[in-house]
Amino acid sequence: MQSDLEIARDAEMEDISAIAWKLGIGDGELMPMGTGKAKITWPALKNRITKPQGSLILVTSVNPTPFGEGKTVTTIGLTQALNRIGKRATCVIREPSMGPVFGIKGGAAGGGLSQVLPMEDINLHFTGDLHAVTSAHNLLSSMIDNHLKHGNKQKIDSSRIIWPRVVDLNDRSLRNVTVGLGGPANGMVREDRFDITAASEVMAILVLAKDYADLRKRLGEIVIGQRVDGTPIKSDDIEAAGAMSLLLRDAFLPNLVQTLEGDPAFIHGGPFANIAHGNSSIIADRLALSAADFVVTEAGFGSDMGAEKFMHIKAANSGKAADCVVMNVTIRSMKLHGGAFGERAARRPSKEELEKEDVDAVRKGAESNLDRHITNMTQFGMPIIVSVNRFASDTDAELECLMECARASGAVEVCLTEVHSKGGAGGTPLAKAVVSACQDHIAAGRPFTPLFNNNTPIEEKALRVATRIYGADGINIHAKADRQLKQIKSWGYGNLPVCMAKTQYSFSHDPNLLGAPTGFEIPIREFRLNAGAGFVVAVLGEIMTMPGLPKRPAAADMDMDENGNLLGVFG
Repeated sequence: MQSDLEIARDAEMEDISAIAWKLGIGDGELMPMGTGKAKITWPALKNRITKPQGSLILVTSVNPTPFGEGKTVTTIGLTQALNRIGKRATCVIREPSMGPVFGIKGGAAGGGLSQVLPMEDINLHFTGDLHAVTSAHNLLSSMIDNHLKHGNKQKIDSSRIIWPRVVDLNDRSLRNVTVGLGGPANGMVREDRFDITAASEVMAILVLAKDYADLRKRLGEIVIGQRVDGTPIKSDDIEAAGAMSLLLRDAFLPNLVQTLEGDPAFIHGGPFANIAHGNSSIIADRLALSAADFVVTEAGFGSDMGAEKFMHIKAANSGKAADCVVMNVTIRSMKLHGGAFGERAARRPSKEELEKEDVDAVRKGAESNLDRHITNMTQFGMPIIVSVNRFASDTDAELECLMECARASGAVEVCLTEVHSKGGAGGTPLAKAVVSACQDHIAAGRPFTPLFNNNTPIEEKALRVATRIYGADGINIHAKADRQLKQIKSWGYGNLPVCMAKTQYSFSHDPNLLGAPTGFEIPIREFRLNAGAGFVVAVLGEIMTMPGLPKRPAAADMDMDENGNLLGVFG
């Protein structure tokens, strides 16, 4: 089989206006952004987001492993399959961050015969949305320091500023920095930090805002720190939010591209799921749902991360819950969680180890890790379909074991999916199962049942996620976090949703606790207020909001030839 890069380059893209027309979007409603990609204009959005909505399918996964489970491949392949069986379908996925692209992933546009195009553009800058978020975020940072320099009218306590800076790269050296060095002309000396852009509150605001007015309001509500009298100070107090909104004017508009099979696909927003809420934008969902009968969206990392945050943060803001959940799983991931490759989640087994038949390890992994993911998701009241992303080395005995375990755990259907090698044709059984599950769910009128309501205190929300999703015995709020929580409550934000920031490799805070661990407490070392986004981030264990590069970054295997063509890891 050709490489992903070769497949993408050989593909003949349709004109983006023809792709848009499949959703009833005309040429005059497009803002072209180069070859094969366009934004949807604001007038077109306003006219559509109030129309009747189609069915929403949420694709999630077991805990990710170093060798990948193909969740994005499944999302794109399912979209292609739904169109192949005669349904009007599209997908809404997140934009790649340069951090993972140059760090570990090397790309995030699907793979094989289930990709979105133009693949190279999507992985490298795309339409500039993440750069706009970076600029808007750092504009606020620069205006804070400028306010301190020129008289500090608002009486900001420079030692209590909580607004960091961001960059869309992995750079551990920026986790803790000192700014303002070089004398008074360069501003006030103070400690600061950098987060990755995907963890920015501005990114969270972009994807949760319902319209331009909501975007502008949320930007103004950002709490940047406190005054010397202890009261919170907001971005509107230093007159920064208006200019920030201008930088996000085009970034707020969803991006339209296409799959390899010529189906419409939206890519918009890029918050990480391990340190942010991990879902694409509400505005792109609303547009897609108004134009298609079935919309497939993807939550980042495992269901304990992006899917949990979809339920408690995104759905709470959009008012739209999923009609069906697709749980993506692989034989190799169950082998890892079943102990076949040792005790460390980050160890990369050899090709021979990956491909050696081990039914016992598959069963152990499925009866622990997969079982918890399925039973967790059933709490929310929607049907769960397990999609087994099949690899050539998977044996019949391993597949039969995994499917048996998935049914025993409560999946309404289990499907073998081969969309990587066969495109939409390899996802036909999954597409038919999804259509049936959505129809049954809507007909039954089952209510969406989150684990808590808006009035539940922050610490109780964190406790319920820890105990009912992670399987922990409880939470341990560190002294620093306790002080931060008390302050957040004193400012009137004590009932916001909680966004748990933790490792993606385990249900726990420890990446090496595989399967479905028990007998542990979740340590909360920080609470960070994201008032504009409307949630509080709970930082668990050793998770960092600025990732570092691995020993050999993906960037080391990337290059360009004399004609400007991409070489290396994408292929």
